[in-house]
Amino acid sequence: MGLTSNKVLALAVMCAVALFVATVWLWPRLARRSWRAVTGRVGLLLATQFVLFASLGIAANQAFGFYASWADLFGRETDQGVVVDHSANGGTGGPLQVVSTSEVVGASGTRPETGGEVQKVDIVGRTTHIAVPAFVYLPPEYFQPQYRTRTFPAAVVLTGYPGTAQALVDKLHYPRTAQELAKTGRMQPMILVMLRPTVAPPRDTECVDVPGGPQAETFFAKDLPDAVLAHYRVGRRPGSWGVVGDSTGGYCALKFAMHHPRVYAAAAGLSPYYNALIDPTTGDLFRGDTSLRNRADLWWLLKHEPAPDTSLLVTSSRIGERNYADTMRFIQRVQATGRTRISSIILGSGGHNFNTWRREIPATLQWLSGRLSDR
Repeated sequence: MGLTSNKVLALAVMCAVALFVATVWLWPRLARRSWRAVTGRVGLLLATQFVLFASLGIAANQAFGFYASWADLFGRETDQGVVVDHSANGGTGGPLQVVSTSEVVGASGTRPETGGEVQKVDIVGRTTHIAVPAFVYLPPEYFQPQYRTRTFPAAVVLTGYPGTAQALVDKLHYPRTAQELAKTGRMQPMILVMLRPTVAPPRDTECVDVPGGPQAETFFAKDLPDAVLAHYRVGRRPGSWGVVGDSTGGYCALKFAMHHPRVYAAAAGLSPYYNALIDPTTGDLFRGDTSLRNRADLWWLLKHEPAPDTSLLVTSSRIGERNYADTMRFIQRVQATGRTRISSIILGSGGHNFNTWRREIPATLQWLSGRLSDR
């Protein structure tokens, strides 16, 4: 049974309840002062607490999507992100392969023409040789005959770290929200490319081109758009692409738009931060390269480089988000450039979690839709 399976959660809860009942039932028998009785009491208490915390941990993981599998949890994930692209030298596979398709859960209509479709895909970068799994949402219009020659705007949607791409579909409901908003005319039909920014798991690359390591930024700025353009009817003009992400994905989204405004015309960061983190999960990202470190610092970019012609959206909460002060300062810095456009969503209260981001996603998608072209 997988880590995210409901059966695992149910089994853990049942074990916790059983151990609690056993503790209550057996406690009188273990009340003596013999070493066996003391050992039994300690064992029951430890076992009950362990299973209880395991249940809470599994439930939290299902709610927030921290880890996708047991291997991911224990740092033994085998789906490494840097591989050789065997299709790059004339192969017939192409850089994007569809693995499976499914309907949009909760959408009105089960056929692609009425409810849209979610495709699970594998993407391999032509230049970086980075391979990642992703989910692609195609709106109902994509399958309707009257739109067969139309191209659609696209938005790259990123998780935080470690995150799972599946959580963007199941927990944050991006496809269902996009379908509902487009159906009611509050946003234009858009293609969503949903994945995590972790292209070389378990390492957190902070979407940086690591010297001698994964070229994460190049993958998102070049390889990913090229792969999607080769497979889907996506607009090819600079104004056709946007990017949105939460937490680490939010930082990456803002950085991509500021570094590559000709690729991403708009970016939204939900609870983002503004400078690449360095910790045990990232390792040495810059290898002593000061210029690379500076470019990963959005504060440094605003101060030392020409303001990019792009649109940015940032979100935070007055109570519950640690990035509130930085976000307000970032808004002021961007406003001072006079060229880069900045918008915000500031909630009264909300934590760094899925519930808060679900409150922000509808308005974020509407904002993004209004800044992208379908040509």
